[in-house]
Amino acid sequence: MMTTQKTGDLQKSGPGIPSNYSRLIARELDLTAKQLPRLLLGTGLGVTQFLSEESLLTAAQQVRILRNALDLSGQPELGLWLGKRLTPATHGAMGFVAYSSPDFLTALQAIHTFLPTRASFIQLHLRQVNERLECILDYQESLDDDIQRCLSDAMVKALFEFGEFIIGRPLHEAEICFAHPEPPYQAMYADFLPGQIRFDCDQLKLTLPMSLCQEPNASANHENYRLALQQCESMLAQLQSDKPSYQTQLKMMMLSRPPGTLSEDEAAASLFMSKRTLARKLKQERSGFRKVRDEILSQQTATYLRDSQLSIEAIAALMNYHDSANFRRAFKRWFDQSPEQFRQNVRSQTVHPHD
Repeated sequence: MMTTQKTGDLQKSGPGIPSNYSRLIARELDLTAKQLPRLLLGTGLGVTQFLSEESLLTAAQQVRILRNALDLSGQPELGLWLGKRLTPATHGAMGFVAYSSPDFLTALQAIHTFLPTRASFIQLHLRQVNERLECILDYQESLDDDIQRCLSDAMVKALFEFGEFIIGRPLHEAEICFAHPEPPYQAMYADFLPGQIRFDCDQLKLTLPMSLCQEPNASANHENYRLALQQCESMLAQLQSDKPSYQTQLKMMMLSRPPGTLSEDEAAASLFMSKRTLARKLKQERSGFRKVRDEILSQQTATYLRDSQLSIEAIAALMNYHDSANFRRAFKRWFDQSPEQFRQNVRSQTVHPHD
């Protein structure tokens, strides 16, 4: 199911892949800071930018880092080891939605929907065939055989990490179809992926019994699930904007970390520009750092007031306001009313109270 886009398309795609995945690669390779330039060769990234929590990579940069990692490691099975590191917690808000989900099926549906917020060139398709669920992975870029095999190993293992977290045991009932030929390290797969494995298939596919996918998640948390779902939906809406902008990129960074913690300096560095240049770019879009920040914080605050029982002081702390009086002043500026009035008004509505 791999498309045959030209390499130029890979180069043109904008930044949207969190750099934490590549930092996991660096840790897997046990690289020191002085060795990081070897991993970043050909990406145009500096070490400081790469180590920034907020930096986003293009698909071309991510693929080049994978290529460099394979060369540095000398291990064709690197994807399996990387996949083992891709626990639910490494996937930001998407991971939070998935592991808070009521069951594995709902988690997989969340990954299908929100994977574009983490890796825009990879898609997960779901379909039910008789009593089994098929999870089909599809790359939206043209990749060479080694990179495709490495990514396939890592992505399938990452899905297993989600499944085993939610189900609470190895997924022995799974069937895995890899599109790549049987590799020299074929015997290692059993150590990472329980279940039946086949190679040289028409598509990359994981199939599971529907009954397994619908088993309740013992770690499910309905409130966490709902709040994380709204955060992911907001990120996805920004990504799907008809006109990608600096505002969009800034919102993505703000939504991928705790509220109110991203500074203007950090944001500019992550976009590989000076703070002054970022301010000019945002001004051209009739916006500014504070305006975007206020928009994100006000949306998140409204969500907590509407959908949780948290106190005003607790919400202020979550929004990174250390003084609740400052939080209340900001809220009055955003909504022209107090947080208590906002909560009371929302709860007195009888039509679509959670919209």
